[in-house]
Amino acid sequence: MKRWHYLENGITLELDTPSCIGCGACIDVCPHGVFNIVDRKAVITDRAACMECGACALNCPAHALAVTPGVGCVAAIITGKLRGTAPDCSCGEGSSCC
Repeated sequence: MKRWHYLENGITLELDTPSCIGCGACIDVCPHGVFNIVDRKAVITDRAACMECGACALNCPAHALAVTPGVGCVAAIITGKLRGTAPDCSCGEGSSCC
């Protein structure tokens, strides 16, 4: 499966590793596999795949994640317009971003 990269370096995604409790909620809700658990803590494994939807931060019970929602979806729309292709943020049909 080709992984879409939205914003190089995931501009607004932040992880406070000491606050992470390793529950895996971020992995469960992330549509693009941005996270993994290593040594019982979340780690960002593919920052550029983050579309900055905010699902991880909204579902983190430890409040160890922060992100400004919508930035990556907007990047997908702009990239689609520039390339002359349909916007594709891969977050599902009927989503609020596209």
